[in-house]
Amino acid sequence: MDRIDKEAQEAAPPPVTFTGRKTLVAAAVAVVLIVGALVIRPARAGDDARPPGPMERAASAVGTGAPAAVVDLSALIADREKWVAEHPRDGAAWAVLGSAYLEQARRTADPVWYPKAERALKRSLELRPAEKGNFDAMTGMGALANARGDYGTGRKWGELVRAQAPKQWTAYPVLVDAYSGLGDYPAAEKAMERLVEVRPGLTAHLKASQVYRDRGWREDAAVALERAAGAAKSPVEKAYVLYRRGELLWERGEPAEAMRQYEGALRADPAQADALGGRARALAGLGRGGEAVRDYRLALGRAQSPRLALELGELLESLGRGDEAKAPFDLLRAAAAAGGGNAGRPGGGNAGGPGGVRAAAGRGGVNDSVVLGLFEADHGDPGAAVRRLTAEWARHKNVQVADALGWALHRLGDDAAALEYARKAADRGLRSADFAYHRAVIEQGLGDDASARRHFQEAVRTNPRFSPVRGPLAAGALAALGEPPPGGPENVQPTAPWVMPVLPKPSASTSASASASASPKPRGPAEKRGPAGPKPARTGEPARPAEPAEPGPAKRGPAQQDPDPGPEHEPEHEADHDPEHDPEHEPEPQPEHDQGAEPDREHGQGPGHEHEHGPGHARPKPNGPAAR
Repeated sequence: MDRIDKEAQEAAPPPVTFTGRKTLVAAAVAVVLIVGALVIRPARAGDDARPPGPMERAASAVGTGAPAAVVDLSALIADREKWVAEHPRDGAAWAVLGSAYLEQARRTADPVWYPKAERALKRSLELRPAEKGNFDAMTGMGALANARGDYGTGRKWGELVRAQAPKQWTAYPVLVDAYSGLGDYPAAEKAMERLVEVRPGLTAHLKASQVYRDRGWREDAAVALERAAGAAKSPVEKAYVLYRRGELLWERGEPAEAMRQYEGALRADPAQADALGGRARALAGLGRGGEAVRDYRLALGRAQSPRLALELGELLESLGRGDEAKAPFDLLRAAAAAGGGNAGRPGGGNAGGPGGVRAAAGRGGVNDSVVLGLFEADHGDPGAAVRRLTAEWARHKNVQVADALGWALHRLGDDAAALEYARKAADRGLRSADFAYHRAVIEQGLGDDASARRHFQEAVRTNPRFSPVRGPLAAGALAALGEPPPGGPENVQPTAPWVMPVLPKPSASTSASASASASPKPRGPAEKRGPAGPKPARTGEPARPAEPAEPGPAKRGPAQQDPDPGPEHEPEHEADHDPEHDPEHEPEPQPEHDQGAEPDREHGQGPGHEHEHGPGHARPKPNGPAAR
């Protein structure tokens, strides 16, 4: 061993040692290589450590379908307008400009931007047609159609993009909105699931929350919004998620929690009119009507919204300020008479009105038939509301149109037809206090107090403060109906105690014929059985009948169904069942008996097994040689 260790030490190479001179040379070479790489490598756009400017933020938001700030959008619009003026054949720039116009229309609710967006997107498609894959312009056209309420056109554009590029994720938000607007909720759910699969993120989680809310899955919608909050980056995106969370909480009847979400959204984005209108709604629900009127007017001064104008008018009516409510109602009435769906343009000089809201009927092609139909049904001509909403139902069979049309029919006096649409509005499971209230009033008009009570309770339970006008009416109607009468609903509990019916007793001939038909014919001694059957019967003894393939209860005749045949029938019964000729009445075997008389253990017929004719029949006594 010593020799082997010595040879191994001699064969090993000498250890490597570093001198000071070698270390300095190696360090100098490393420094030269690093400096050369930094000098030679060109600068890239992503290397800029400065935060993105307004134009970059807006372009990123528009490209990903996320909300953008109004200031950022203005900067992007000014930049793209200047660019396309100098480069009119840049199709991509025209698509970006059209999408920026569309987002500006969403933020301001001003229909003036919609025609501008349409012209820019069509110019982009002229320069680069859809056949060549101009997906930005195509999805922009679909989103524009959805924003105007033309969901059929939105579906066509979305499906066109999906057919050309199934993995183009921007097509699926368009399809989710289009299918939902058309009332094709299963297709909307499939498009949402595909979006989450292809491009999970802020837009996907927001669409998932929308689909879950339409199904009535409020907990799943809340979870999706939590995920959206985690994916939001800019203050505007966070503000929009907070606004959506506030809307969900408001629908659940939690105005205090909803107001906190709205206020958080306003701190992140003070220009968001939707959050301001939501806070006004929550304040009205908390009984702070004066503050709610102030917020409604501020919101209408920032964005045109027929819904906010209608809510303000109804709030003023509930506060006893009917003179002030005339201003927003007159403007909505003018918009409805003009055949358009736009109202709420900020202007000046309308005292008591929503910040000078003006009608802009027909401008931009925006479809507000549902809001205008509800306004006409309650504050105008119900017949006009039915005509408007019937035409809308022919195009868009969604739950919002169904509810509004049902309510308009009720106001017109046709409760039977109204109930059909009220039921359609509740088919998907959307939890809406307004929907439940409308259905309850319709059912009460039809005289169905039980159903009306149930749906009044649903409305009050879902959100007792859902409207400053209809909320108190729902509570009053429920109190007037009172509790249901004791004893349960009619035809569910009997009016008298249940008494067992007296069954007719069969005659002797019926009993005999039933027993004869139930007893099988005996086999002769020459007949053989297969290996699975019982052993052959002994000489002078009738053979056992073949066992059925699937054991079950024997078919009983009319005489066998009587639990108490009475003593007058017992003699005939014993005479009909002679143990010498009826194999069914063989005596119970004993351990010392022949193997052929063993009980059928497989089917549970042991010594303690009851006779198939039931305990009410007398068991015949065995006699003669066949008993053994």
